Amino acid sequence: MSQHRRIIELTATRGGVVGGGTPSPVEDSNIMLIQPPASLQIPTVHPTTSPNAHPTTSTGVVEEETLLAKSTPISTNEQTAIYLAAGAAAGIAEHCVMFPIDSVKTRMQSLHPHPNASYRNIKHAITKIVKTEGKFRAFRGVNAVALGAAPAHALYFTSYESTKKLLDGRIYGGENASVAAAAVVATLFHDAVMNPAEVIKQRIQVYNSPYKGVFQCARGVFATEGIPAFYRSFSTTLLMNLPFQTIHFLTYETTKNFLMGSHQQYNWKAHLIAGGVAGGFAAGITSPLDVARTLLNTQEPCVVMQCQQMNSCQYGKITGMMNAFRTIYKMHGVRGYFRGVTARVSFQIPATAISWGVYEFFKHYMSLQISEEEMMDLTL
Repeated sequence: MSQHRRIIELTATRGGVVGGGTPSPVEDSNIMLIQPPASLQIPTVHPTTSPNAHPTTSTGVVEEETLLAKSTPISTNEQTAIYLAAGAAAGIAEHCVMFPIDSVKTRMQSLHPHPNASYRNIKHAITKIVKTEGKFRAFRGVNAVALGAAPAHALYFTSYESTKKLLDGRIYGGENASVAAAAVVATLFHDAVMNPAEVIKQRIQVYNSPYKGVFQCARGVFATEGIPAFYRSFSTTLLMNLPFQTIHFLTYETTKNFLMGSHQQYNWKAHLIAGGVAGGFAAGITSPLDVARTLLNTQEPCVVMQCQQMNSCQYGKITGMMNAFRTIYKMHGVRGYFRGVTARVSFQIPATAISWGVYEFFKHYMSLQISEEEMMDLTL
């Protein structure tokens, strides 16, 4: 029986049964392959085509390669490049499109406006600015915000996406905690880059500004007040933007998930609506901080003069968040903290809708482009 088993094993290793009973020499000269009894023969299995078998034709190979390409994940470097490019595009689009409303907001937040710069509402303000100062006056300083917004928003969205992925499932509190932590990181990167551009922009936006251009303003502020002037409002900006961005991102993600449900695919309507809701809600809550930041950035001459008379200004400048809050309250009471709130909310709703809409579009489109290129590489 053991001899038959040895014969069967050797026969199987040679690819099947040798028929005809003709002896066939092998490496072991003492063993000859002979025809075994029928009961001990191993049947040869011939391949058959089953309905569930994968096709072996060239069409089937292409289909498998296509599926493989579609499932191939984008590399980390490629994903980072997408975040940077999409974020820069979103920042430029948001700030350039909404710049006239931003100019009106800056003026309406003024604590001591010039009689010629007193406005009832946004429409009245734009009409009056165009009629008395020229149709392009509301756009003066837009190049400063464009130069600052591109790198600021590139870092803003990239740091948000990267931090959220890094913390996903690794932090107590679930997805909301990851979103909030990512919002803090994004705010730090954004404000560090954007704050000088905001100072220049608002110095140009105020009524009767002595500055006609971005570089003239930058040189003038640097010559008279030094580098600290570009970051005088940084602490207030952070204090405002940390809660603003946390509320903003949490509201956006919650609203987006509600609108999209289980179908987490690109949906431009959901991104626009979620962005607008998030921006408007966060803007209304953090309005007092924005009024204080505007005061620190613009250093309104009339307000500074009044502060000096009240001995509440140090070195002839309004410095620090608490000093700004006290100045606002002394001049206008609690209502002063909400000056320009309508303009701020009206600015943020379309601004954040545009920002998220452009960002998600470019992120989706560029991801598809990279996936198609990888698919072509695999099928060549």
